[in-house]
Amino acid sequence: MADLTLVIGTKTYSSWSLRPWLALHLAQAPFREILIRLRQPDTLAEIRRHSPSGRVPLLIDGTLRIWDSLAICEYAAERFPAAGLWPEDSAARATARAVSAEMHAGFAALRRDLSMDCQLRTRLTPEGETEADIDRITTLWRDCRDRFGAGGPFLFGRPTIADCMYAPVVSRFVSYDIALDPACAAYRDAVLALPAMQAWLAAAAAETV
Repeated sequence: MADLTLVIGTKTYSSWSLRPWLALHLAQAPFREILIRLRQPDTLAEIRRHSPSGRVPLLIDGTLRIWDSLAICEYAAERFPAAGLWPEDSAARATARAVSAEMHAGFAALRRDLSMDCQLRTRLTPEGETEADIDRITTLWRDCRDRFGAGGPFLFGRPTIADCMYAPVVSRFVSYDIALDPACAAYRDAVLALPAMQAWLAAAAAETV
């Protein structure tokens, strides 16, 4: 199983890379990491050496190439079923997939105005569509915690792919000093405390960007 390779972008910036990187760590899956520096003159050429889409992340498993964050997370869940990357309960699992897909496809204003930068510390007062995105995200967090979070501090109790999908949002909320209610602040802190998240943030802090 050590033949897995994950091609990722600069950890300071690459929100899409963080998601499957966390999922593979949650699954305790051995993998090799190839990091490509983003925002460089040769970035696209370097990515295209590996990825047919010209984007990161990319998971390589033998001759198989998987070039989408959520698809990589799904593959990890299938490849390492004992890790329980999706909730066992069918209602919780369906909800986890729905909130993950909503993150994957939505929140364009938040992505635009709160771009991921793990080294950044500033204060932003969100307005308009960005504020609406944050309100929707925090509503999702509270709903998942209220309905399915009894078993632990994460959206569905224990860590799942849904938490991986929202981990970059957690990073953004720290970078831009977004005020959160106590329940959402506690969830933010639980994600930040994950050993894999701590490792990612430490590596990002050490990057020269």
